[in-house]
Amino acid sequence: MTDEPTAHSSTPLSSTPGHLAPDDVGLVTPLDFVLPRPFTFKHGQPLDGLTLRYETYGTLNATRDNAVLICHALSGNHHAAGWHSPTDKKPGWWNNLIGPGKAVDTRRFFVICANVPGGCSGSTGPSSTNPATGEPYGLRFPALTILDMVRAQKLLLDHLGVAELHTVIGGSMGGMTALLFAIEFPNFTRRLLAMATTAREGAQAIAFNEVGRQAIMQDPGWNNGDYPPNGGPRVGLAIARMMAHITYLSDASMDRKFGRRTIQSRAQSPQLSAELAPGDASPSAAAADFNLQFEVESYLRHQGQTFINRFDANSYLYITRALDQFDLDHAYGSLEQAFAPVLAESLIVGFTSDWLFPPEQNRQIAQALLRAGKRTSYAELSTDLGHDSFLLESEELYALIRGFLERTPPATTTDFAI
Repeated sequence: MTDEPTAHSSTPLSSTPGHLAPDDVGLVTPLDFVLPRPFTFKHGQPLDGLTLRYETYGTLNATRDNAVLICHALSGNHHAAGWHSPTDKKPGWWNNLIGPGKAVDTRRFFVICANVPGGCSGSTGPSSTNPATGEPYGLRFPALTILDMVRAQKLLLDHLGVAELHTVIGGSMGGMTALLFAIEFPNFTRRLLAMATTAREGAQAIAFNEVGRQAIMQDPGWNNGDYPPNGGPRVGLAIARMMAHITYLSDASMDRKFGRRTIQSRAQSPQLSAELAPGDASPSAAAADFNLQFEVESYLRHQGQTFINRFDANSYLYITRALDQFDLDHAYGSLEQAFAPVLAESLIVGFTSDWLFPPEQNRQIAQALLRAGKRTSYAELSTDLGHDSFLLESEELYALIRGFLERTPPATTTDFAI
């Protein structure tokens, strides 16, 4: 439930290639974990040949307890840090956070990030080939939940020989995954850090997801989920992305970045020219002219275009529905009961300008953890960057994360700090 994985990653300002920067993990190669037995989803449907694509940074220590699990958001993937090639234009989506000497210090921690089941970046999902038919699963892929993501990632950690998680970290959907990980595997998880997230999706978030799904499903190219690898509901998926992307920003950040500036006023901008889709005409003065006129329109069309080149429409349907169904209160009877098994020390972070999963929803998580008797801290960062604040460069956030990961937890009580 956030921007494209590399949209907000930091790039070194020097002329040194990014992958050679001293605080970068450098070139990384994705790996595949293939489960040697069927994986049964929460709703009882088994799947043969489950694959999770993942990356690791740093080294697992002798006691196998320095692992940090990074959980990605809706449109994210396993490529959280580093570079796949020296010619890559951008690094992994959280490269500004992960690396030698960074907040998640790979000199100290063994960091793992996996593309979730149901995804489309190497893990088994609706676009994967069904071995029984030789065709993509499409809507024959099992119904997906956040719990399925958590259990699949635990199998990966077992495969990697991790004895105990130092910390599980995630924002947005990744925050939901992190919360449920600490609930499902309390003896395995020592610290929990969830940001810009919620314990249950509200009606507004579900409504946004439904608009995106309908844009996809009403596109004739969707064909009930059966479409060729390079085809499908490209227009519908682009519209879904454009609409969702608006929810990741804030009015203030959009106004600062675009205001009411027009394409014509910056027609000579190379960056803007690169964002214009082929065939877009220059705006005219005619009242009925619906070609590109404003910079914000060009930006959203660019977001839609880049998204359809890397994401699968059926994965979007499956993952957004998993988000909608996430409701810890209903699943466990109350949030306090949900958090009763948790043994991890927790830090919950909200952002003042996040109107998708607003601060009060993050505070509710921290308060419920406290009522359940858990050691919990809450931080609320003032920003006007919207929901995507957890992805953007922020020294305040980095210091908060570093302090939480590296401090020695006291043996008693809880605290609630803003």
